[in-house]
Amino acid sequence: MDKLRAITVFRRVIELGSFKAAAEDMGLSKAAISKNINELEDYLKSPLINRTTRRMHITENGQRYYDHVRTILDELSNADLSIIESSHQLSGLIKVSVPMSMGILKLNPAICEFMHSHPDISVEVILNDHYVDLVEQGLDVAIRGGGVLQNSSLKSRKLLDMKRVLCASPKYIEQAEELSSPDDLNQHNCLVYSLSSSPRHWVFRRQEEKKAIDLLPGSYAVNNGLALKQAVIAGLGITLTPEIFVDKELKSGELVKLLPEWQAETHALYAIYPYHKEQSQKVRTFIDFLIDYFAK
Repeated sequence: MDKLRAITVFRRVIELGSFKAAAEDMGLSKAAISKNINELEDYLKSPLINRTTRRMHITENGQRYYDHVRTILDELSNADLSIIESSHQLSGLIKVSVPMSMGILKLNPAICEFMHSHPDISVEVILNDHYVDLVEQGLDVAIRGGGVLQNSSLKSRKLLDMKRVLCASPKYIEQAEELSSPDDLNQHNCLVYSLSSSPRHWVFRRQEEKKAIDLLPGSYAVNNGLALKQAVIAGLGITLTPEIFVDKELKSGELVKLLPEWQAETHALYAIYPYHKEQSQKVRTFIDFLIDYFAK
């Protein structure tokens, strides 16, 4: 038995949830995956995975073993990287998950500039507004809005603060009820980004005054920021969105800022990465580049 191969196979089976997925991920046959798991269980004299024809479950011993070998494999990978990256120009692949709209508007230009600076590094960008499991998908970095991490195996670094603005088109404003306070929002058609952690709970501040508004259902919700902007420009209603999404439209007059004396809660954009990736020089360099890029 090649023990290192066997525990690597075991780790991917657990993280991907099936023998078939691990086989595809590692470029092995399903039979080879099964053989490695069987040999590992025989060596340990303990079942690690209970499997039926339809599903698999990790055993208690399997979970304990996974927790240990994941750390060991990560340390081995970091040891390799510390030598390879210290003696060679940065190279290899970085896999990055990026929100669709933010990626197209702001992050992809930054990534392209990074690649000009580091021509031996390849970047695979996955544009996806949904939450992605970094470990399961084998990702190095995910760019996400938000703050506190729920997963202790992940770390984060802030890329930039994102001021949000309340806005609508002149067409909508002409025919809508007057808006003089956040309290008036439920008299309007409010359009929301459905993947927000609280799409219908908007919070505004004016000096020491705070207003939290729970919106009534509007006529339009969408899981993409660019589509949301198009709906607002079309005059369907009001939205609360990062200012960097609509700065050009606000300057051109296609959209108008509403309640400018009230400040919506600021969101932030973070680079999230698995704890063990902190030792990767190319990942650290990539994140450092993004922080410097957005600080300009």
